[in-house]
Amino acid sequence: MDIVSLPVEYDRDKIDGRFRLVNIAALRAKDLIFGGSKPRVPTKSKKITTIAIEEAVKGALEFITGEEALKAREEAKKIDFHRLIEEKKREVETEDLSELEKDLKIYIHEKEAVEESGKPNEPFEPEE
Repeated sequence: MDIVSLPVEYDRDKIDGRFRLVNIAALRAKDLIFGGSKPRVPTKSKKITTIAIEEAVKGALEFITGEEALKAREEAKKIDFHRLIEEKKREVETEDLSELEKDLKIYIHEKEAVEESGKPNEPFEPEE
């Protein structure tokens, strides 16, 4: 019989209600499915949601609540992922630009050398 079909006993000091338990288990289930994580507790269960609930009940998951959670959320908002991506793009563009500048300097140097020598740098002889 799965743990979900039985009444779930959990530490009420750590988890303050069934709603919190469900939220913790839902986030962990997503991590197990999409994150490729392995279960943190030995289990006979095959359902991802049941494994997530077992982990939460056994205290194998770390989570924060209250003021600590609010502070963490504010810190997460400060990290602007779009800004980070734009900065990374600028770094790459700068690297590409420096390569172009090097090529351009070589071209300009060759052109100046040809102009100083007075000889045209043409691949074919002009027809007379």
